[in-house]
Amino acid sequence: MNTIDASGILAISTRLQRLSEQLRKDGLQIYKLYDIDFEPKWFPVVYALYHKKQLGIVELAAEIGYSHPSTISLLKELEKQKLIRSKKDKNDERKRLVALTANGEALVGRMEPVWQHIKNLLTEVTETENNLLKAVNEVEENLRRQTFLQRALRDLDIPDQ
Repeated sequence: MNTIDASGILAISTRLQRLSEQLRKDGLQIYKLYDIDFEPKWFPVVYALYHKKQLGIVELAAEIGYSHPSTISLLKELEKQKLIRSKKDKNDERKRLVALTANGEALVGRMEPVWQHIKNLLTEVTETENNLLKAVNEVEENLRRQTFLQRALRDLDIPDQ
C-alpha cells in the first residue's frame, strides 16, 4: 500500500482526483475505439447543452457545477472544435447564449451509443457493496448543507469569513 492509500480519509481528495483521472484517460481511449475525437472533460458542457438546448454561460456553469472561469475555458475549446456556438441574448446584450452547432448535434448522435456503453461499464465498476454513486450523492448533499470550510470554522470557533 502506498503512502496516499495508507493515509485513509486524509487523502480523499487526492484519491478522488486519481480515480477521476483514470476514468477520463480510459474514457478518451473508449471514444477512440469508436473513432470519435472527443475529450471527456467536454462531456458536462456538451451533455447539458444537448438536453437544455441553449443556456447562458452563468446558467451553464451552474448546471454543470463548475466555476465560471472553468466553464469559459471549456467553451473556448468547444468553440474552436466548432461543436458549440454563442450569440448575444436579444433580451440582455450583456448575456451570451451557448448552444450546440449542427456538428455538435451530429457528434452527440454518434456518441449516444458510446455513452450507453460507458454507462454500463461505469455501473459495473461502481456497483459495489458501498455503491460509489450513492456515496458521492450523499457527500455532495452533506457539503450543500455545510461546506468543508464552514465545518472547519465551526470546529475552530472562528466566525464565517
